[in-house]
Amino acid sequence: MLVLRSLVYNFLFFATCTIMSVVLLPLLVAPRRFLQSALRIWAALLMWQLKVVVGLDWEIRGLENLPKGPAIIAAKHQSAWDTGVFHQFLDDPVFVLKQELTWIPLFGWLITKAGAISIDRSAGAKALKGMVRATDQALAKGRSVLIFPEGTRTAPGFSKPYNPGVAAIYKNAGVPVVPVALNSGLFWQRRSFLKRPGRITLELLPVIEAGLDRKTFMAELEARIEGACRRLAIEGRAKYPSALPAPDGDPQS
Repeated sequence: MLVLRSLVYNFLFFATCTIMSVVLLPLLVAPRRFLQSALRIWAALLMWQLKVVVGLDWEIRGLENLPKGPAIIAAKHQSAWDTGVFHQFLDDPVFVLKQELTWIPLFGWLITKAGAISIDRSAGAKALKGMVRATDQALAKGRSVLIFPEGTRTAPGFSKPYNPGVAAIYKNAGVPVVPVALNSGLFWQRRSFLKRPGRITLELLPVIEAGLDRKTFMAELEARIEGACRRLAIEGRAKYPSALPAPDGDPQS
């Protein structure tokens, strides 16, 4: 049954994305806000399909930790699911993403129009300066900026070095950072065909205020996110037998 439900959802996922990419093309010449609203509906549709077909629901905790003004949202990244959920509670977010995503026909045009900050990871210091500049411009317009500090998806129980980009925009922006933990990888793994039933939890943690030195900020950010992710993984596995088991050597096992 798990395989069948996953098959149906994967078909719906790619069909929906293809259709929406075409349907939304006229919005490339409309005000950006119209496209952002359409992207929010698109993401909500995919998540509704996931709930109905697979039985995978979601919840958000800690919304009280979201500042009223613009902020930097620094989130763990475990699954493709993570890229859609932020549209459900952030107003007009700006995503920091790898440049290759903007090369995808149709979809890449749409996310570029939405104001995403694309990073050429081979450009080194030049890319970092461009990201800082684009982040400052977005924050000045009252838009929150979402960044995945590890720069890629990682499985539950694992982490990769946090990239210096998040420290650079934190130092320069002078706004609070909201660390975000989640356990989406327990149910939707990277490059996995299977989608498992259960309930994904995303948690906004207390903000890290502006003004810390680089070393202290990076240590605090990683400790908060990784610690909360471990807690959410333990909770998810205890509640949902279908969740991905902890790998050998994982301290969560």
